[in-house]
Amino acid sequence: MSQWIHACKAEAIDAEDVTRFDHAGRTFAIYRSADDAYFATDGLCTHEQVHLADGFVMDNIIECPMHNGRFDYRTGEAKGAPACVNLKTYPVKVESGTVFIDLG
Repeated sequence: MSQWIHACKAEAIDAEDVTRFDHAGRTFAIYRSADDAYFATDGLCTHEQVHLADGFVMDNIIECPMHNGRFDYRTGEAKGAPACVNLKTYPVKVESGTVFIDLG
């Protein structure tokens, strides 16, 4: 069952960047790719629970600011040590300039 939640305004995220979104005691990361596609993952690194929104985004990769673990934010796949557990991803849609993520 879908549960679409308003996350942010689309314009609030620059291309190749990330923003933090907190909802119901959980943290998420919302990404905007270089080609204006939007993606969402859990917001904490699976290695040390650091906020990924403080990390560096380039070429569909988010790099954790603490130990440089890397993930493909499109799939959640861990791409670089010390991160070895994948991130959970969430469906995203943009309607009328607003980004929604499906937490259902």
